[in-house]
Amino acid sequence: MNSLSDVWNNVLEQMSRQLSDTTIRTWFDEVDVVTMEDSAFVLHCGNEFKKKTIESRFMKNIREALREIFSTDFEIKILNDDQLSAYHGVTPDYPGDLSDSGAFTFETYVVGPSNKLAYAAAHAVSERPGVNYNPLFIYGDSGLGKTHLLYAISHRLRQNFPDAKVVYIKGDDFTNELVASIREGKNAEFREKYRQATLLLVDDVQFIAGKEQTQEEFFHTFNTLYESGKQIVLTSDRPPREMTKLEDRLRTRFEWGLMVDVTPPDYETRLAIIKNKSAMLGVKLSDQISDMIAENVTANVRQIEGTLNKILAYYDLMGNTMSQDDIRKAISDVIKKNNEYIPTAQNIVDYICQTYGIEEDVLRGQSRGREVVAARQISMYLMRRIICMNLNDIGHEFGDRDHTTVLHSLDKVEKQMRSDPAFAETVKQITTNINSHR
Repeated sequence: MNSLSDVWNNVLEQMSRQLSDTTIRTWFDEVDVVTMEDSAFVLHCGNEFKKKTIESRFMKNIREALREIFSTDFEIKILNDDQLSAYHGVTPDYPGDLSDSGAFTFETYVVGPSNKLAYAAAHAVSERPGVNYNPLFIYGDSGLGKTHLLYAISHRLRQNFPDAKVVYIKGDDFTNELVASIREGKNAEFREKYRQATLLLVDDVQFIAGKEQTQEEFFHTFNTLYESGKQIVLTSDRPPREMTKLEDRLRTRFEWGLMVDVTPPDYETRLAIIKNKSAMLGVKLSDQISDMIAENVTANVRQIEGTLNKILAYYDLMGNTMSQDDIRKAISDVIKKNNEYIPTAQNIVDYICQTYGIEEDVLRGQSRGREVVAARQISMYLMRRIICMNLNDIGHEFGDRDHTTVLHSLDKVEKQMRSDPAFAETVKQITTNINSHR
């Protein structure tokens, strides 16, 4: 073996005794050897998804192949593009940045009506940090691409401003780091890490709500960065006004800049995501199969990715002989049935009226009777939880009530469910009956 490429080809040949040719081609076509010295075997894979898949599924195979060839054990490391640059000393490695964000750029983000504004705002922030939309607050349900946008901002900012200090943290990890810094007497180091950032990215910021000391620390961090013209980007599963345990001083600051939401993608966007993701994974799907997935997997981008991963796993096991029927069977647990029942707001109102013996106009009206109010609050809660209606639309269903009234109702139902097991069971049973069209 005269070169690193010869070594790698020999490793692949050795692994082919255990893995199919399809598996080898699918997962290792973008892998090359960086170095092999002493007991270290360093690889590079620019495709982040393939890199992580190899790390989780095939490290044992690589290790055994190397042991068979060289009769010794190697420590194996796989680098992505950013890590490869750092390895060669091209770019600095900043603490707390997104070192594994190479696959999540603006170029790989599929834009549609559901996320167009969020994408545009994130792109603007990456070009002019601290000037456009500060803070930027992106909210929406899990799996819709919020974290991808954070990664993309970080990636573009570091391209435009190589000396920028980018710090990324999840809301609950911010609390954990704060607790650790207090315990270890490192408050100054903790504050310096966050308050010296050029760009602060906080994912799932809703987790700081209700934690008094965390909110106090984050308040001062926010003020320091904002007053010095540094960019702050926050993501959450809900807008600030729905964070009932968030301090008012933080809520108002989160609303200072621009708030944008991301919603589940429409059919065209889902289809584009499927084609984009499958191409990245090296999987060729027919138009029929792509359409089938787009029609049936509608919840979020993460569910689409999970569906494609499952198909890819079946390809590994069965080779390239899977028919459309085979694929349909493989993902039968995630696709919806054609006759799947999806309740409406009217369905919920009808069921609640029937259950509680209340006339519809009374439930939707201004009556303050105790039982009517309770039934109305449960109706609002179910509209939010079952069919994901926004607060304004729910308020419209009940005489154009203000969103704060709806929010109060949701909070009251949730609190009673936590404190009253019998009530919680009743609400769960009602939910089941509505979903099953009883």
